[in-house]
Amino acid sequence: MTTIKVSNKIGIMVDSLRLPLREGLQTAKEMGAEGVQIYAVTGEMAPENLSAASRRELKTYIESLGLDITALCGDLGGHGFQDAQQNKKKIEKSKRILDLAVELGTSIVTTHIGIVPEETDSPVYEAMQTACEELGIYARSMGAYFAIETGPETASRLKSFLDSLSTNGVSVNFDPANMVMVTGDDPVAGVKLLKDYIVHTHVKDGIRIKPVDPRDVYGALGYGAGTDHEKIAQMVASGEYFRELPLGKGGVDFPAYFQALKDIKYEGYLTIEREVDTNPVQDICTAIEFIKGFR
Repeated sequence: MTTIKVSNKIGIMVDSLRLPLREGLQTAKEMGAEGVQIYAVTGEMAPENLSAASRRELKTYIESLGLDITALCGDLGGHGFQDAQQNKKKIEKSKRILDLAVELGTSIVTTHIGIVPEETDSPVYEAMQTACEELGIYARSMGAYFAIETGPETASRLKSFLDSLSTNGVSVNFDPANMVMVTGDDPVAGVKLLKDYIVHTHVKDGIRIKPVDPRDVYGALGYGAGTDHEKIAQMVASGEYFRELPLGKGGVDFPAYFQALKDIKYEGYLTIEREVDTNPVQDICTAIEFIKGFR
């Protein structure tokens, strides 16, 4: 397929399989995955629903399958940390998810923090910066990271935001498809720009059909009231503006993307995330084979 050789381990977002957790973990192993990323905000994986004994038992079970946890997903929704009035409880919830991650053997929690505004002197920017500063310090005290998923804003704006924090405890979960589909940003250039912050990656593909305001995709505090926005949001969701596609079928140049990760000496997981399709197990099996084609 290519002269690019990829040695990174392959992970999958186990929730993408649309199976109960234990069944999903078993299936991931049978599919040939070496690690799993697990959603840990609500349901049985929420920190408040897992006793100490349950955490130990789950860790032992995952280890018995020969799997690593690549990361937990701690995306709390609701425009991330844009709303200062909501941030106290969101910060505490995020810390508990990080505690859980460390107990289960991973040092990474991926999340969305909301779209970073262009205006650095805005109340929303300040709220996000204050929240991320506290989370970053907490994460580094545990040798861990909160990893912001790329896509809602350009890589250059995200880097400027991260550079404003006192630690790298808030870093990056690099998702090339989000950049291609939403901002039209170049993933290869993004990898090079964010190289000091990338601690986890997604392997996902898609195409941008026509430009879209990121706020219509991800939402934003104080944005989107009225029927016009609702109509646009429905159009976005229908695939009129962008579409997620199987690996190799979209706009992500994977040989160049993998080479960029190799150039910055990224040694972490390549974690497959698939948000659409009617046959996720088969689709992710195909994705695993696609990545193995680079080995």
